Amino acid sequence: MPEGHTIHRLAARHAELFAGDKVHVASPQGRFAEGAARLTGSVLEATEAYGKHLLHHHAGDLILHVHLGLYGKVADGVGEPPEPVGQVRLRLTSDRHWLDLRGPNACELLTPPEVTALRGRLGPDPLRADADPAQAYARISRSPTPLAALLLDQSVVAGAGLIFVTEALFRAGLPPTMPGRSLTRAAWERLWADLVQLMRRAVDRGRIDTVRDAHLPEVMGRAPRVDPHGGEVYVYRRPGAPCHVCATPVSRRGLVGRNLYWCPTCQPARLG
Repeated sequence: MPEGHTIHRLAARHAELFAGDKVHVASPQGRFAEGAARLTGSVLEATEAYGKHLLHHHAGDLILHVHLGLYGKVADGVGEPPEPVGQVRLRLTSDRHWLDLRGPNACELLTPPEVTALRGRLGPDPLRADADPAQAYARISRSPTPLAALLLDQSVVAGAGLIFVTEALFRAGLPPTMPGRSLTRAAWERLWADLVQLMRRAVDRGRIDTVRDAHLPEVMGRAPRVDPHGGEVYVYRRPGAPCHVCATPVSRRGLVGRNLYWCPTCQPARLG
């Protein structure tokens, strides 16, 4: 599933392509035909991302909500769109550009009150200027749940997925299984600030890089990471490989249906 930086990049891209334009909307697949009929001919006024949710704001309080989920894909181009191939849920076109959406978990029209309710179900998004990290800490500080599970819960922190959570915990020296209520406020503030930094960098670069300069391949004399997920990381998907900092083999275990990765030496079991 795409992490939050990808959705923020899509929101910016779609605003660049379509903001201020009257758009034609169709559903070649047919599953969004009613919503497409309501949207077509409207002006796309603005786009935004909140966590892993993408919102297109059209004139007349029409709001398109997209959640890509595990299989959703978006493609766009210039000029006339190609013939639809496969299951195109949504096709959006203007005089200049086209956009296709395939396989989303959600593609629906929401009213402004429904969007407000959606935001209310989500925790603060580190990539949004209106985020309040104290809202997340209020949940974390009273919970016995492992910290990694809390950070992956979109109702606690919106947009941070497994890569960001795994890597931010390593950089903070915090074990992923420590109870949330053991995390001090000072440690949370440092962790939040690092999430903001890492996620903003990912928006700028289009990939997730988490290693500090001293641990880059060219500095350490090691081979660059080769992985379809992109950038340089410390522990994510590196089980058994030596930690870039201390050479201890990276550990892996399951938690809430996900694989966690951490360094037992750099992230000892202690309080935050």
